[in-house]
Amino acid sequence: MIPFSLILWAILVAIVLLIVGSAIRILYEYERGVVFRLGRFAGVRGPGLKFIIPVVDKLVKVSLRTVAMDVPPQDVITRDNVSVKVNAVIYFRVMEPDKALIEVENYLYATSQLAQTTLRSVLGQSELDELLTHRDKINVELQKILDRQTDCWGVKVSNVEVKHIDLPTEMQRAMARQAEAERERRSKIIHAEGELQASEKLSQAAHIIGLETGALQLRYLQTLTEIASERNSTILFPLPIDLIKPFLDIAARQEAAAEK
Repeated sequence: MIPFSLILWAILVAIVLLIVGSAIRILYEYERGVVFRLGRFAGVRGPGLKFIIPVVDKLVKVSLRTVAMDVPPQDVITRDNVSVKVNAVIYFRVMEPDKALIEVENYLYATSQLAQTTLRSVLGQSELDELLTHRDKINVELQKILDRQTDCWGVKVSNVEVKHIDLPTEMQRAMARQAEAERERRSKIIHAEGELQASEKLSQAAHIIGLETGALQLRYLQTLTEIASERNSTILFPLPIDLIKPFLDIAARQEAAAEK
């Protein structure tokens, strides 16, 4: 039979081990421990092996790692009255663990709700074209607003990214028609610029050919050579009046001389 004194000692040793175990805390490098002594804030403990007073002290661990939180899709009406569904991702981390526990009940939930309301508010003040083309500017504005509002919680918002903008089907069709019309407009402008340049070059060529009497004849003969190279059985070509003008002038002089 086990003596009663041995049982008592075993119980005492178990109680001591339990007390010592409850007094020891291990904090990782990315964690900080916020200590409350009898309900009052008693300081922040760094990483490593830490001892607290059992029953009197309570240590709450807070992670300092960056949190990537997905903001659920939000229904937003832009300033130009277009209904879109937008979701985003927010990156933040705790900089002051004591404020993250004391100033707000649940900093993760509070930051998430604040990000949702801020996303709807900022995007509702922007037009659809701004959402699609100036997304970087909107991301910076969202980050500044969230960082300013979460500063009192000891939370630092480092980045906000708008991930996806879901447009209505009718708006997608309208944008496709707009893009097609824009491409058609550019095509017409390019074609018109080509015609303008061609007319300028033709005008310069006509001016140069007009300076020399035989230039037009050489150009005409070159054109005939190009037509004949295609081995056509029938060749139709225009006859410039400038080619027969010398013969007409000779005939006119002969007639004038005969009349005299």
